[in-house]
Amino acid sequence: MLTPGIRRSRTARSFQIACGAVALLSGTAYVQNSRPAKPNYVAITAENDAVRGENGPIVNLATLRRNDPGHQSGNRGRGQQVFRFETFGNERFWTEAMRLPQGMMAKKITIRQALKEGLMLDIEAVEPKMRAALVKEFKTDLSPQRAPLLHDPKATLKVVNANAFVGLVAVDTNHDGVTRVEAGDKLGVACAICHTTTNQAVYSEPGGGSVGKRIDGPGNFNLNMGALLAVADNSRAYYPNLQAQLGGKTIGRAPKGLTKDSTEAEVDAYLKNPRFYPRGTFDDTSDGVGNPIVNVAFFRTDLSAPFASSGAFNVLDHIANASYTVNLDLTTIATPEGRKFLMMSNPKSGDELWRNYVAILKATGVKGYPYVKAKLGGKVGDPRTPTGRLVDQQKLLDMNAYTDSLPSPRGAVVSAVSAASGRKVFKEQQCISCHNVDQNKPVPPRLIDIHRVWPGYRPTVIAQRMWPKSPVQNAPGTFDDKAVTEDASGRREKRGFALPLLLDLARKPIFLHDASVHSLDELLDPKRGAQSPHPFYVREASQRKALVDFLRSLEARKPRQAAR
Repeated sequence: MLTPGIRRSRTARSFQIACGAVALLSGTAYVQNSRPAKPNYVAITAENDAVRGENGPIVNLATLRRNDPGHQSGNRGRGQQVFRFETFGNERFWTEAMRLPQGMMAKKITIRQALKEGLMLDIEAVEPKMRAALVKEFKTDLSPQRAPLLHDPKATLKVVNANAFVGLVAVDTNHDGVTRVEAGDKLGVACAICHTTTNQAVYSEPGGGSVGKRIDGPGNFNLNMGALLAVADNSRAYYPNLQAQLGGKTIGRAPKGLTKDSTEAEVDAYLKNPRFYPRGTFDDTSDGVGNPIVNVAFFRTDLSAPFASSGAFNVLDHIANASYTVNLDLTTIATPEGRKFLMMSNPKSGDELWRNYVAILKATGVKGYPYVKAKLGGKVGDPRTPTGRLVDQQKLLDMNAYTDSLPSPRGAVVSAVSAASGRKVFKEQQCISCHNVDQNKPVPPRLIDIHRVWPGYRPTVIAQRMWPKSPVQNAPGTFDDKAVTEDASGRREKRGFALPLLLDLARKPIFLHDASVHSLDELLDPKRGAQSPHPFYVREASQRKALVDFLRSLEARKPRQAAR
């Protein structure tokens, strides 16, 4: 029996497992796929943690328990506020350590500039008089003459103070009843910054942000997080999550890593270089490896487990707590618990990374950290509490309820004939060895071995770690950079990658977690090569187009609403 509050999708998954058991006993299930007769399709083989069903893999019970034990949920209405505005005190990190609002004012950032860098503007949060003026200006040629507010840094501050820039949270820290970051109030960051868009009802900046009613859940693929971090006056304070030079070596997209002595200008140059920090990505791993990954969807979280591309987290609120207690206040890394976490992650360079970061914070006058409001006492290195800290658990459960309830965007309107043809290709191509046809069903809760996803993977071991963790290892290229130190081996799972939701694909401009592919057609085109990541192709162009149409059309029904 499921514990009350645990997500119901376990029931559906248990039914799938039961059906798989019957198939195994009857001898009708396929453990390994043979090469299809039609030469247009490249075969994929299944693994022993699942069997191939008619419309997707059927995962065995042990794999289910490892990767999807279920998560509790709280109040959906309160969860909306947590998702949109909760900082757990990180406004001190972003204001006192990073000095983001100071940088915005010093650089005289305008609304138009913010949109160009991918920030979303919730027009409903702007006070009525200014809202009307902005709507009028967005209908012009956007020139300074005809749209003065869009080019006025003071107008930017009004939008910031109204909490209208999605994910940037102004907090009345001096408790005078008025929120004004220019008068000393602080600016924090909420989860929504990477996982919310708008309906574009007022304006959409080509390749950038948009203005309209906020839509929570979809990944912000246009957010230039690197450029946003570079706006801060002390972007050096984000050092652990940037590409560092450690032990004379560096891993990442840049030819040279950053050091404890790198200047603010050098750090900003790295952050603003799209070859090193691509638009639509965020480097969420505190390991000194330059590994920005694509911003993921945060809707229908009841359908997706395990979490993170590496599958390191098998419970939803665990990844949320890790984000709040590490990525949104990196100064927890500079604590004794942070040092232990870094040493567990990479015994070879963890201590050097820690010492460098402590030195950077001292050199830049950062004091009084860590700032996040969290209880200390959790197990260091555990996915739930990487640095031993846990924020308000009830708020995390409330956010679970909210993100579970968020609907997926509608699929693209495509030719019914083409979509039907693409569905057939999807099954004959044996995409169903890993993915479901029906996106209303939970994502198969399994990890795909990294060698299977990337046949060209040839890693070099950098350091051994205590069992059950796999060694720290790296291969040429960017596809495994996220997994150099982070994988699911700590919970005795294989080194590999979790499966994504096949939803909101029509809007998505970048594919694979390292943003190395720029369209679905490119992803499925054999020109990428047999040794490339995800080398599962359709050779015939017309059939590839049909498959693309099918994938772009996928959507899921609205979820049941959780408690308000």
